[in-house]
Amino acid sequence: MKKKVSAGNRAFNAAVMAIVILMIIAVLYPLYYMLIVSISDGNAVLRGEIVLWPKGVNLNAYIAVLTNQYVPRSYLNTLLYTVSGTLIAVAMTALCAYPLSRKDFYGGKILTGIVLFTMFFDAGIISNYMVIRSIGIKNTAWAIILPGAINVWYMIIMRTFFSGIPEELFESARLDGANDLVVFWKVVLPVSKAVLATMVLFYAVGLWNQWLQPLIYLDSRDLYPMQLILRNIVLGADAALSKSMSANSDMATMGLNIKYAVIFITMLPILVVYPFVQKYFVKGVMVGSVKG
Repeated sequence: MKKKVSAGNRAFNAAVMAIVILMIIAVLYPLYYMLIVSISDGNAVLRGEIVLWPKGVNLNAYIAVLTNQYVPRSYLNTLLYTVSGTLIAVAMTALCAYPLSRKDFYGGKILTGIVLFTMFFDAGIISNYMVIRSIGIKNTAWAIILPGAINVWYMIIMRTFFSGIPEELFESARLDGANDLVVFWKVVLPVSKAVLATMVLFYAVGLWNQWLQPLIYLDSRDLYPMQLILRNIVLGADAALSKSMSANSDMATMGLNIKYAVIFITMLPILVVYPFVQKYFVKGVMVGSVKG
């Protein structure tokens, strides 16, 4: 028999559903608004006529953006920094987290304390800049990839996850003659897909959205990532970029279209990838935060 739902419960469920719907609209409408503005007529945008539906639909803003010599190159730079930086960062974080997660690792507590110290006390931008310049990687891709190769907080999450792996798996592998490297590669990593996917998402989003470090460490426009180009367009700080775009468009009427087109192009890969890793993201964060 079906359990009868009281009027109070129905009202509560309806209120919760209404709040959830409002939250979804609040999150999705800005994305939708950017899309319809980017494909609308520039004059209609300037007159403030775009609210729910696009007017004078065209792709002129996207054509102006994608045919600009700097934007596709910066997009490729961002892909390079994100993919290579994420692979290096996840590998370095896992290699740091695994030994610190083992109870029989000599000096593990001291090393963990030293690593945690760096999370609370940073040398600052000037000191970091001097280090980057002194080791000769300023104005190179390594200046973007290497400084953030290990995020201490992400390492702690991964270490906590590793420490929750049943000890019987390690004992069984060692009885078969496996050394620490084999245990790490064939035992730890295969059962850690959730936290690895979480780290990939964390690092990838951070690298994809990075603009301050490129602004400080990169001098050549050919090395700029997409976020730095976006920042310059939004702030109007890149006169050369605006001038080159104006050759293909009327910047007076397409300014907002181009800004929103660049923003939408920049955020699209993360929006596409996130749904496929969301389940690993939630599981990895929750397990890594409650175990240990």
